[in-house]
Amino acid sequence: MDHTHTIKIFSCRGSRPIAEKIAQSLKLELGKSEVTVFSDGEFQPAFNESVRGATVFIVQSTYPPVENLFELLLMIDAAKRASAYKVIAVMPYFGWARQDRKDRPRVSIGAKMVANMLGAAGCDRVMTVDLHADQIQGFFDFPVDHIYASSIFLPYLRSLNMENISIAAPDMGGAKRANAYSRILGCPLIVCHKSRERANVVGSMTAIGEVEGRNIIIIDDMVDTAGTLTKAANMLMEKGALSVRALATHAVLSGAAYENIANSQLAELIVTDTIPLRPAPGADTSKIKVISIAELIGDVIDKVYNYKSITPTFVF
Repeated sequence: MDHTHTIKIFSCRGSRPIAEKIAQSLKLELGKSEVTVFSDGEFQPAFNESVRGATVFIVQSTYPPVENLFELLLMIDAAKRASAYKVIAVMPYFGWARQDRKDRPRVSIGAKMVANMLGAAGCDRVMTVDLHADQIQGFFDFPVDHIYASSIFLPYLRSLNMENISIAAPDMGGAKRANAYSRILGCPLIVCHKSRERANVVGSMTAIGEVEGRNIIIIDDMVDTAGTLTKAANMLMEKGALSVRALATHAVLSGAAYENIANSQLAELIVTDTIPLRPAPGADTSKIKVISIAELIGDVIDKVYNYKSITPTFVF
């Protein structure tokens, strides 16, 4: 890499495995940093090497607990105060993205607030993978590199060599994403329609489209409790599907998610490593396949650092 400003990649505590893979893909060492934790739980991150004049990439997915987000903010602030040339937040999973609008009175728009906090901390740019809603990019007053996991999912789907594939959206909100996959693969689209009783609890569900005799791939941006996903898979199998797989970029997997997946009719759940899997001891993870997105993020970092276009990286 030929550049006047050196490139340095650091990791917060919540995303060390993927940060190490990103650095490896760029043939770089992960920067040295540490976090001092006080007895009351307060913590203070610090860089253990100079970042003066450097383009600093800080890797952290902001999944709960909220400390993951706050540690990233403190690291950005520390880099700015240490005279870094540019500070870029690499957020494989952008937390609080489900709060992207006021869907009922008297609620916050959490994604906008996170964008404001990143700007206030001194962030110059954000890189993230498969935002819950594309319009979140408009919450920022600086560049956002929105990376699509389709670049790694599509080759995997093709490698399965399955016939009679149909792509399914688990709900109406995911129809646009699923439609993009069905267009690229040239196969039919199914839309599952659900009615929610309350957050994370699905009531009834029906499918729009031809299900019988098809190998179905459900496409989603994240899997949380896996309630919607497993209900959709079971319903599609009941309607005569040959098999049901699911692709979900972000493996949030909270609550009874591992149990739900293991007990469902899903043949396979394919996720990326934007969030590290954290199963309870003894949890059945046999149906979950993790494909690393680190190399793709590393490629985008390299292009951004060298002022090259990142458009060719994206499938859609």
